[in-house]
Amino acid sequence: MSQLDDIDKRIGARIRIERESRGWSLTELAERSAVSRAMIHKIERGESSPTATLLGKLSGAFSLSMSALMARAEMQRGRFLRKGEQPVWVDPQTGYERRHVSPKSDLPLDLVRIELPAGAEVSMPASAYAFVRQLIWVLAGQLTFLEGDTKHPMSPGDCLELGPPTDCVFKNESGEPCVYAVLVLRNA
Repeated sequence: MSQLDDIDKRIGARIRIERESRGWSLTELAERSAVSRAMIHKIERGESSPTATLLGKLSGAFSLSMSALMARAEMQRGRFLRKGEQPVWVDPQTGYERRHVSPKSDLPLDLVRIELPAGAEVSMPASAYAFVRQLIWVLAGQLTFLEGDTKHPMSPGDCLELGPPTDCVFKNESGEPCVYAVLVLRNA
């Protein structure tokens, strides 16, 4: 079993745990997330690798950020996390690579490194941002961040605090990969 297959299985198991802990059926989660019941079933069984957009919808239905959902699936407690131990997940649709950099701790924040391939685009629903505050910091390349109707062209060194929850799109319209960090501050 590859590391990506293992992560997909842990993500699926975590989604099932979150759903069952709330007493929700597959149908109820499907209605709350706008993800089909069949797709949720495949994800929970580890038979399908979810896209970033699907994870955003599912996490929003649970009143969690995508970062919090992924951390619950990926992380063990500790104050130190070596690069080789940092969980990496790749969106099968876009090649978007998400590396959870910060150790799982009692701190109310997560630090995530994203690499968005050239020409790739990932959308996130407003529900994925409803319970957190975030900063996006571009480390390399060019990022076009659409926050509702507002367009934010971003270059290396630029940092943006996200506003009130709205549907968002991360776009790399260049011919080179874009690397950015997302700092997620969880509501305590």
